[in-house]
Amino acid sequence: MLRQLSLAVGVLVLAATVVAADRPQGDSGPGAWRSPTDSPLRPVGPISGGDTPARPDRRASGPGEVAPNAVGGSLGLPNDAGQVWRDYDISSYTARVTTTKRPEQAIIDWILLETGYEAWHAEPLGILSAGPRTLRVYHTPQMQRVVADVVERFTSSEAATYTFATRMVSVDSPSWRTGVQRLLRSVPVRTSGINAWVLAKEDAAVLMGELRRRSDFREHNSPYLMVNNGQSSLISTMHGRSYVREVTPRPNLPAGFEPVTAQIDEGFALDFSPLLSADRRMIDATIKCEINQVEKMNQVVVEIPSQMSARQRTEIDVPQMTHFRFHERFRWPVDQVLVIGLGVVALPIPVNNASLLPGVPLPMGGSPARADLLVFVDCKGRTSPAAAIPPAGRNSPANRAGY
Repeated sequence: MLRQLSLAVGVLVLAATVVAADRPQGDSGPGAWRSPTDSPLRPVGPISGGDTPARPDRRASGPGEVAPNAVGGSLGLPNDAGQVWRDYDISSYTARVTTTKRPEQAIIDWILLETGYEAWHAEPLGILSAGPRTLRVYHTPQMQRVVADVVERFTSSEAATYTFATRMVSVDSPSWRTGVQRLLRSVPVRTSGINAWVLAKEDAAVLMGELRRRSDFREHNSPYLMVNNGQSSLISTMHGRSYVREVTPRPNLPAGFEPVTAQIDEGFALDFSPLLSADRRMIDATIKCEINQVEKMNQVVVEIPSQMSARQRTEIDVPQMTHFRFHERFRWPVDQVLVIGLGVVALPIPVNNASLLPGVPLPMGGSPARADLLVFVDCKGRTSPAAAIPPAGRNSPANRAGY
């Protein structure tokens, strides 16, 4: 009897297990089957109103195209101003730029320049993030259109390399403007004391010819820059100049002190970052200029007592410097030349009796060199892979033919 009862119970348990395994997963009720990964905090199926949880669409888009993504509110982000999430495929640009480890940073920089930094750090909420292949943006539809325009300017050229001729020249007297005023067409500049003009290439050649006839004309450099669209190129003559900044007592040394040296960067630096419009007719460029000049080193005698002498003295240096800083954005047609007049400023290289060489002081009675400094910027066009860049020397055939 006991054996038969045990057999019957076993059959009932086996039948109940089979029925539970066959129950559909969507069934509700106390006997509904649950997998170990199910969680009561995770929605299963439609949420209220019949909408499914929205997630960003990660489907790849073409160069500069916007992938159709979800409205921000469904991502759990505030969207009081109607913000939306968009992904931009930038791989066609970043894959071709080999001059920097993070080419996508240039896209971020230009978006911030176009929209303003405050647009991403104030209301409404905005998100801007870039990786090697994708730019992710969360903002209003109006801002998304601005971002899409910037992205298109990068991806439409696929990081093509363009050649720019930049010339830095100086004239001791600003009176050079007298005979060439008819050629100059001014463009707006926000920095005080700075002038800028846009000239046809033929007029720029005439202007350079007139300047070269002057006895006070100097050409400081004439490099050809190969720049990826949107990236930066730096021209620099900066060099370090050492000086004794202070002295530190050191009783264990024979002199009783140790001089503490420092270094000043002296010279000229120009940072140039161009971005062409999508139709390749206009150039947007940011230009940063920095000039540091040590006018003289003032020697100061300081007392530094030691065990050998209570009235021991030594000299330290106090630099007298001139700093010039300039940062502007310009926009001009590709087939024209931009000329920037920096005003009468400290010269970036040694001229006549003035010296910017480390350790070489100005002659007795000398004064720091000053001159009217001009920068010429000309786009020479797209560079083919096999194209050779003309030499930068002043007497090269390429330079003699143009301005």
